[in-house]
Amino acid sequence: MTFRLRVLICWSWLLASAVAQTLVVYPLENETIHLDGILDEPAWQRADAITHLTMVEPHEGAEPTFQTIVKVLADERHIYLGIMCYDPQPDKIVVYSRIRDSYLRSEDWIKFVLDTNRDQRTGFIFGVNPAGTRYDALVANFGEGENRNWDGIWDARTQMTREGWSVEIVIPIHTLTYAAGQREWGFNIERNIQRLLERDRWTGARRDYRLGQLAHAGLLVGLPAFQPGYGVTLKLSGINRMENARHQHPRYQPDLSLDVIQKITPDVTAQLTVNTDFAETEVDARRTNLTRFPLFFPEKRAFFLEGSDVFSFGIGLGREVIPFFSRRIGLYRGQKVPILWGGKLNGRVRNTNFGALVTRTEPVAGLVPATTMGAFRIKQNVLSESAVGLIGTWGDPLGVTYAWLLGVDMTYRTSVFRGDKNFLAGVWFLQNHHPGRRGGDRAMGFKIDYPNDLWDVALTVKMIGQNFQPSLGFVPRPGIISYRMGVDYMPRPQGTFIRRFFFESGLRYITDLHHRWESYSLFTAPIHFLLESGDRFEFNIMPQGEYLKAEFPIRDGVIIPPGAYHWWRYRLEFESASKRWISGQATWWFGSFYEGRLDQIELRLRLRPASNFNFYLNFEKNVVRLPQGNFTQNLFGSRFQFSLSPDFEVSSFIQYDSDSRSLGSNTRLRWHFSMLGDLFIVYNHNLQYFPHWHWQYDSNQLIVKLSYGLWY
Repeated sequence: MTFRLRVLICWSWLLASAVAQTLVVYPLENETIHLDGILDEPAWQRADAITHLTMVEPHEGAEPTFQTIVKVLADERHIYLGIMCYDPQPDKIVVYSRIRDSYLRSEDWIKFVLDTNRDQRTGFIFGVNPAGTRYDALVANFGEGENRNWDGIWDARTQMTREGWSVEIVIPIHTLTYAAGQREWGFNIERNIQRLLERDRWTGARRDYRLGQLAHAGLLVGLPAFQPGYGVTLKLSGINRMENARHQHPRYQPDLSLDVIQKITPDVTAQLTVNTDFAETEVDARRTNLTRFPLFFPEKRAFFLEGSDVFSFGIGLGREVIPFFSRRIGLYRGQKVPILWGGKLNGRVRNTNFGALVTRTEPVAGLVPATTMGAFRIKQNVLSESAVGLIGTWGDPLGVTYAWLLGVDMTYRTSVFRGDKNFLAGVWFLQNHHPGRRGGDRAMGFKIDYPNDLWDVALTVKMIGQNFQPSLGFVPRPGIISYRMGVDYMPRPQGTFIRRFFFESGLRYITDLHHRWESYSLFTAPIHFLLESGDRFEFNIMPQGEYLKAEFPIRDGVIIPPGAYHWWRYRLEFESASKRWISGQATWWFGSFYEGRLDQIELRLRLRPASNFNFYLNFEKNVVRLPQGNFTQNLFGSRFQFSLSPDFEVSSFIQYDSDSRSLGSNTRLRWHFSMLGDLFIVYNHNLQYFPHWHWQYDSNQLIVKLSYGLWY
């Protein structure tokens, strides 16, 4: 073969691989799609189709076991997807989730992503299982993760047949932000066949890549010129709240709240909320804490969750540094602070993404004054997959004036490192100001990451000043320098009953600002494997140490004195495959702890006797034996979920912990009766245990909330 011919072949291969796969969108004109999960309308027959996916798991690059066909239609105000998932044994399809926004992890499902801005960084992820349960999220961390906090307005219907299952999906253009005039969107789709542990994808079908890595997406072409109307959404909510606490008179509180959403342009959205109410928000899960530092509890309130991805900052910060933590607004020391009004603005102008939030809270006598707080974020896309940004917050829950934070970050990312590998590197810097504090008000750090299928190697360094405690942020441990390094090797043996090995190691080393050690741990997994059946087993060894500069009251009456402590911890864990109707996980941490011993047992049980009934049970027990004293912690939780359809669900969450000696239940009924209509009925009940009177009623609360909206 001549040199010229070889060069020509190489260039031809490179050109072919560089051209994205495309799917032509069929234009709907004077045709109606009846959403029933059956692709029987004439438009479906005429539409272009994706007929071939490629296997990602278990055999990368192989032909899928079953065929999947995907078609897309569009009119001026909607996008429609029709998908046929062939399966000759439909009785073996794994499906159990019927609750909106279920994870859809260990069951059959379809997921697809839309890159409506063609920036290869931001996108919308939608998922559906054979029962019609809907899942949606935003692309996060440059495609490495998903922000499940976003709730779009869309619908889906499915049908089970002798040939498999099919789904029809409609997405109103109102629910998306997109570049005006853009006639092509990035698009990719993925199918999971749970009983085979198989995953198939349209483009970018590599284990090193994820569905959300939009640089490897295909294209939807031939999109119409969308006409979203005036782009105004009005949503009014009526709330009736009845509360009855021990030794108090019952209270009845009717209320109204209003939300107005305006699409200023197709890719810029403003939102105003008045007299904001979070009655339907689920209670926090109780947790035990044997450390010196506060626990992190995630945001659950819808107003703050929607669009929250824009405030993500840097890489490698973890939960040690969160510049903007929205739970600082409307909550103080576990008590609710009413929000009078709030406003949000987020969107994109060319290569610049931005977001801003401002709220006004009402005063609470003896707790906090009325105050105005807010945050903003700007992120500029650079190169093909990278970004630089700016973040800021202002205000303080206690009304302190001139409290602010500013920060900058830069993240370099590529998915073509050494040809086809992922590589990330990022740096960031933050400074906050709070009257009365001087110096030590900065934090900075960097991360280098090589996150790929066979090897995942990362190094993270953070410096957090002693007075770096942003009023609207979360920093549980200021005044430290943190070093973290992880090396994971994850081979896939061929021809055995083992699907994958995970040889993991993670070093955490923390010093004070003068480089004197305070904490360390070395997490190792000499044995960790996933079976072809989906079952998993893990054994860990973790040497650990703490240097206490002051006494540590780990529990009332149990105080660990200052000094250096070193100990070894071990873990055994087994998790059964969740494709079965009954599954679970058992974890046992054991070994030394300070100068004594700690045994931690955690049991989780999942029962799914039917697709519309789920029951979860978890139990945690900590047995602490120290020279300073012994104690035991017990934590119990159960969750019941029942649904008549993906739009009508009843759930109950019961919790008990031995520290507070309280038993609480949170029961919710949700009926999603239209795209913009919801009915919530929430009942909270709490019991308290007293040594002499045993179980006594503590409080209860009944909330009825009806929301309905209109588009213009």
